[in-house]
Amino acid sequence: MTELPTISIVTPCLNQVAYVEKTILSIHDQDYPHLEHIVMDGGSTDGSLEVIKRYADRIDWVSEPDGGQYQAIAKGFAQTSGEVMAWLNSDDIYLPGALRVVGEIFRDFPDVDWLTSRFPMGIDGNGALIKMGCFSGFSKHHFLRGDYLPACGWDAMGFIQQESTFWRRSLWEQAGGKFLDGLNYAGDFELWSRFFQQTQLYGVDVPLGCFRRHETQKTSVAFQKYLDEAKIVFFDSGGKLLPPAFQKARMRLVEACGMSLGWRRRASKLGLINGVKNITYDWGRSCWTKEL
Repeated sequence: MTELPTISIVTPCLNQVAYVEKTILSIHDQDYPHLEHIVMDGGSTDGSLEVIKRYADRIDWVSEPDGGQYQAIAKGFAQTSGEVMAWLNSDDIYLPGALRVVGEIFRDFPDVDWLTSRFPMGIDGNGALIKMGCFSGFSKHHFLRGDYLPACGWDAMGFIQQESTFWRRSLWEQAGGKFLDGLNYAGDFELWSRFFQQTQLYGVDVPLGCFRRHETQKTSVAFQKYLDEAKIVFFDSGGKLLPPAFQKARMRLVEACGMSLGWRRRASKLGLINGVKNITYDWGRSCWTKEL
């Protein structure tokens, strides 16, 4: 069988001494056989760098001032070569086995260029699970209807979870190989908009990563700034909103399809779910398969 692909992960860090070790261990305790991991520290002064250095036998690291999170991530990506790419912020974690799931899917399905979980997870500052989402799936159609941009005044399913999202390097390069200059908060949402111009986003039926919610994180402190940037990206990408009553009713039906394959098939036939493609595990054959 073909080897699992190399996964390149970048972790941007700035003064996250309370969490960065947990982030590092969530990656390396998985013992994934082909892994590149680089931590881009922006000049921490709280002890984060001392923690990072303890793992220098397993990770590469750089500590220097940068132009912000997305510049640091892009610089990190430029120093990696793996076929599959992702970034994990220094307060978030991957779940056990997540990298093997990702590696197997990218190995077994050459046409899958972009992957995320249908079940995004959230944890609190102490690492306790506090939230689980459930998506029916993902597609460009739903992106352009605002379904992945909640808290903006219309009904939506939720954000595509960056902590659970992986893609091929070839897709990164096709989409420009960079983050858009001028975005300080919603660089992930803008990157998704370019990825959707290139290919289909597949959902997988297991959780992969956890977003950590705590008081000092960037998105908690400036969540409205994230939304403001994301809304500009949404409309610049051609996003169009449906009438509020129709959108609300459609979202209720789409959300009901999350846990039921049968309902997803019915909703697809009715045009409520468009272009969604998911990957699930076949117990009988002991392998990943595309949902029919």
